[in-house]
Order: sequence, then C-alpha cells, then structure tokens
Amino acid sequence: MRKLHVTSNRAAIAMRISWYSIAVNIILSLGKLAAGLLGHSAAMVSDAIHSASDVFATFIVMAGISISGRASDADHQYGHERLECVASILLAVILVLTGLGIGYSGIDKILHHDTELIPVPSFLPLAAAVISILVKESMYWYTRHYALLLESDALMADAWHHRSDALSSIGSFIGILGARMGYPVLDPLASIVICLMILHAGYEIFTGAVDKMVDKACSKEEEDAIRAKVTAIPGVWHIDLLHTRQFGSRIFVDVEVSADDNLTLLQSHQIAESIHHSIEKDFPNVKHCMVHINPVGEPSHEIDPQDDTDAE
Repeated sequence: MRKLHVTSNRAAIAMRISWYSIAVNIILSLGKLAAGLLGHSAAMVSDAIHSASDVFATFIVMAGISISGRASDADHQYGHERLECVASILLAVILVLTGLGIGYSGIDKILHHDTELIPVPSFLPLAAAVISILVKESMYWYTRHYALLLESDALMADAWHHRSDALSSIGSFIGILGARMGYPVLDPLASIVICLMILHAGYEIFTGAVDKMVDKACSKEEEDAIRAKVTAIPGVWHIDLLHTRQFGSRIFVDVEVSADDNLTLLQSHQIAESIHHSIEKDFPNVKHCMVHINPVGEPSHEIDPQDDTDAE
C-alpha cells in the first residue's frame, strides 16, 4: 500500500528532495569555496566546484522526472519514461567533465609549480572537509532511500552525486592534512584522486542509464516473481515465453502461456485478462503487460510488440 501511495506522488516527492539537494549544495559550495580560498587549499576549491556542479545537475534531475511523468500522447504512445534516462546520461557527462577539470588542475599544479612553493592550507579547509563529508554522506543515504522507493534512475544519479562529493571531501581532507604535516604536494594530489572517484561514479551512472535505454531485461529475481504470479492464475498450464524490458523507471512485460485446447475464445480471453490485471496490480513498476494464449502443444513464437493479433 505504501508503494502504491508513493508511486502516485512520485513527481511531488522527487521535486521536494531535489529542492533540498539544491539548498544543501548551494550552502556547501559557497562555504567550501570560501574555506578553500581563505585557507589556501586547491583541493577544497576543487571540492567546492564539484558541489556547485551538483546544483546544475539537480535541475536536470527535476526536468527529467517532470517530463518523464507526462502522459502518453500521439507522438509518444508508450510514454516519456526514457527521458529520465536521458537526464541520467546528462548527469553522468557533467560528472565526467567536472572530474576531468579537477584532475587537470591538480596535475597542472604538480607539473608546473614548485611543490615547495605551494602554500600550506590552514585549519579552515580541514574543518570544511569534515563538515562536507558528514552532510553529503547523509544526503546520499536520504536521496538513495527515495530513489529506490520511487525506482528513479535520475534520483539515484543525484544520490551518487552526493556520494561522489563525500568521497571528494575525504580526498580533500587527506590531502589538506598531509599538506599541513609537511607534504604540500598531497593537496593537489588529492585533486587527482577526487578526479578518479568522480569519473568512476559517472561511468556507473552512464552504463545504468544506457541499459534502460536499450531494453535491458529485468533482474532474474523480478522475472521469477512475475513467473510465479502468472503460473498461479487458474487455467494457465505453463509459461511458454516471458520477455521483460526496462523502459526508464517502468517495465514492459510480454508473456505467452499455454491453456486447454477446448477453451472457448471468451474463456481464453478471461485467462489473459486475469494475467494482465494481476501483473499490473501486483507490480506497480510494470507499465503494461501483453499476454498471448497458446493451445497446449503449440510451439511458442517470439512476440512482436507491434503485432496487434496478440490477445490481451
């Protein structure tokens, strides 16, 4: 019941979380930028830039979720859910570009500056790093909770933005601490480590979004649960074929089952309707379930999603 309630308010909940993220990121980015400049820490300035990029990224999340929630229309008869994947891909690109910029800055300072002349950071950016780690890790778990509840790729990508920011702050902390202990090169070196962490997060987000853009099947656990539900429907002898494909945050299901040869057309249709309604009721993330009834003994055939001859 909780799941159905949350699903029906999906956009409103996602928007509320996104506004929280924007407020937190603005405050943190300004605070870290001030701490980095006043405390002479290149790593903290890089960390601040990362947090600032999260603000822009969250606006993309909000746009993606808003557009993906639009109803089907004449030009998009299967809905707009994949636009949320597009938002996730854009977020991944932003992460990668941000990471590369931070990495370049760190390498440039190491290669083209006398490390002995690199200013030693003060205590201020060190304290800012600790605060950032605590706040951003909390935001990661908070956003991740709702991303899983809403099954939102874009919101999960935003959660990973928080996690990557927490990781970059850990890198900043180590670099700043090392610089204060007499190893100033560790501060720009921390920027390079931050770069690698951000690139990894961007890669994970990108591949996850692409999987759902190319009709990747559901997990084995999800398909097993669907199979169990279908076989429990009265009149179903066995499942001949089950195909699933992810469509943004939703799922399309195509299933072929065998039933008694002697059933009337109406009886076969009633079995198909039972399967259809049962799957869409018990699996809220299923956008549509297409059902085809085979006579017992007839070999199954691959389903063409555009084939209007399939009974439902």
